[in-house]
Amino acid sequence: MYAIVEYKGNQYKAEKDAVLTVDRIDDAKEAKPGDKITIDTVLLVSDGDKVSVGTPYVQGAKVTVEVGETFKDSKVLVLKYKSKKDYHRLIGHREQYTKVTVKDIAF
Repeated sequence: MYAIVEYKGNQYKAEKDAVLTVDRIDDAKEAKPGDKITIDTVLLVSDGDKVSVGTPYVQGAKVTVEVGETFKDSKVLVLKYKSKKDYHRLIGHREQYTKVTVKDIAF
């Protein structure tokens, strides 16, 4: 059984005990590590034989996830350069993500 869920503007394929990497979940505002979150924006649910597609969401379907650790992704370097003008700029950025574990898919 799996479900396609929409969370923070992105779509993820959620299967039982799968670890998903989502955009950072703020500890102070949303949830702390170890907390459980219920996601009710389920777009599709499949249990092998039967597939339910929502318009836009499947009624009554929920996915429960447990919040894990927050980490930074590898650095992305952006180089700006203009030839013959002595202009060089190097900017780095590290996106923050949170790992969540899918605990249950209710349909």
